[in-house]
Amino acid sequence: MTPVPPRKNADLGTRAVVGVALIAVAAAALWFGDFAFWLLVTLGALAMIHEWGGLHGADAGQRKLAQYALMVPLAIMSPWAAGPSFLALGLIFAAFFFLAIVTRSGPLGAGAIYVGLPVLALLYLRGHDGGLLLAFWAMALVWACDIGAYFAGRAIGGPKLMPTVSPNKTWAGLVGGVIAATGFALLLTLWGLPLTLVLATPVLAVLAQAGDLYESHLKRRAGVKDSGTVLPGHGGVLDRLDGLVPVAPIAALLVVIQGY
Repeated sequence: MTPVPPRKNADLGTRAVVGVALIAVAAAALWFGDFAFWLLVTLGALAMIHEWGGLHGADAGQRKLAQYALMVPLAIMSPWAAGPSFLALGLIFAAFFFLAIVTRSGPLGAGAIYVGLPVLALLYLRGHDGGLLLAFWAMALVWACDIGAYFAGRAIGGPKLMPTVSPNKTWAGLVGGVIAATGFALLLTLWGLPLTLVLATPVLAVLAQAGDLYESHLKRRAGVKDSGTVLPGHGGVLDRLDGLVPVAPIAALLVVIQGY
């Protein structure tokens, strides 16, 4: 297993500018409605599955095939088609089986689920009554968690969380991320976010950091520093959205269970 050096801090300014720009683009897409948000998450999903294939040793042809296979459920989730529905869920799993069989790579096929389920969840939240707030909550808690974890980890330091997977992450960062995400969710109650979702936010913040650690594991196993190079200072799209992957489906499930 090839060791992956920790990221330097010299590009902190670039990371901050690109990070703010990404948040602004996501917020604007949420605001402008279903089609704009679907277009944004579709583009993100195609980039993510391409990078996922790279982390699992897929060649260029297999990665392109994975994008084509995922386009079917993504197209069905369009507001001009069936939208985020059970049909789309079935097609996500169909894409998994198709890719696993045709490429003889279960991990590549699993990318359709890894990428497709969060997209389905986010589009479901956006299309729900009060969907602007619900989708923003699911996304913003991950942003707040990342920011809180970064600054708490730098300011406090202390014991490492999982040094063999991600040498820069600390327990202090984990706690700081949870506090930041929960505090932001509390702020959203001023706009009507239900208290039950605020109470669920600490668990989702932990899941966000678990998603980050999982992607760090994949990169370490593949012997690469980043999943891609498309985002200056950040790496790939997967590097930025890894925390959202486990959070979005659970957030959507909570909304379904609570009957909002």
